[in-house]
Amino acid sequence: MPTFSTKECAWAHVSVTLLGRTIVGLRGFEFKKTVEKEHLYGAGDMPIDIQSGNQKFEGNLKLLKFEIDMLNDAAANADYSDILDVPHDQIVITCDYKKKDSDATRTITVSGVAFNELTTTMEQNAKMTEVTLPFLAMNIEYSN
Repeated sequence: MPTFSTKECAWAHVSVTLLGRTIVGLRGFEFKKTVEKEHLYGAGDMPIDIQSGNQKFEGNLKLLKFEIDMLNDAAANADYSDILDVPHDQIVITCDYKKKDSDATRTITVSGVAFNELTTTMEQNAKMTEVTLPFLAMNIEYSN
């Protein structure tokens, strides 16, 4: 009988690349794909099928403040005001991960990324500044 392990991938085996650069100040991320679905009704009061509709791709990156500064510097060097101004067709996020070193790498590719909010906050006695950078995307693909 095969063994089943509930061990998830370790944070040490996760790598996120944005604008060609591996993000070392990564504190968290979320990639979300949503498909509209609803029941289809005909005669009677029971559904006869489930219909699919539009897809939506969104998420966020939680980064340390220095990473935000570097993204804004890269945007400024490309003649944009900040990371929110960079066109979505120029931004791809790649997330590579695996359960352990000997496993094959799995990849999540988020393409057509448009960051839509940039808020920086900090509180007294904080040891670091974390910034959550939400985004919309054109697609999210999962591959092994």
